[in-house]
Amino acid sequence: MFTGIITDVGRVVEIERRGDLRLTIQTRFDLNGVTMGASIASNGVCLTVVEKLADAYKVDVSAETIAKTTVGDWVVGTPLNLERSLKLGDELGGHLVYGHVDGVGEVVSVTPDGDSHRWRFRVPQTLKRFIAAKGSVALNGVSLTVNEVDDDIFGVNIIPHTAEQTTFGLIGPGARINLEVDMLARYVARLVGKDA
Repeated sequence: MFTGIITDVGRVVEIERRGDLRLTIQTRFDLNGVTMGASIASNGVCLTVVEKLADAYKVDVSAETIAKTTVGDWVVGTPLNLERSLKLGDELGGHLVYGHVDGVGEVVSVTPDGDSHRWRFRVPQTLKRFIAAKGSVALNGVSLTVNEVDDDIFGVNIIPHTAEQTTFGLIGPGARINLEVDMLARYVARLVGKDA
């Protein structure tokens, strides 16, 4: 479980193709405090630490995860939003995020809006019903509030701090992003009889 508050921007430093994909991710986290088997959200994808190095860790990525996320797009040098999992008692500054990506969206546009920028995203048709104005989404692992929704396109504002502390300062229109809808939307859809 995560909050969508990014605490490091790491990068992919090695990719090994084997039965599963093994990635080495460089980070500024103190890895002495990270246990083997711990979960770290990487661009919103919950991945399990299988090996620790001095300033990096290794994760295995299954074919299912590659098919449902942007992991297959990652190359050596790809920057990643990183967040360690919550501990009981941690501040919940964003919203509850599982790290289970629902689908891949696309950046449609980025427009200045005061000191911030208004971002618009297109989501798969199957996910648009889970996006609501003033609801929460996690985009590449970042907790954001939806401003408006127009069919399969929705908008958010990203303040300068968020752009500087995440990979949003490094991407633009056409970029593919990992999308996790708010968990409450999933459960409400299930309760009213629409599969989530």
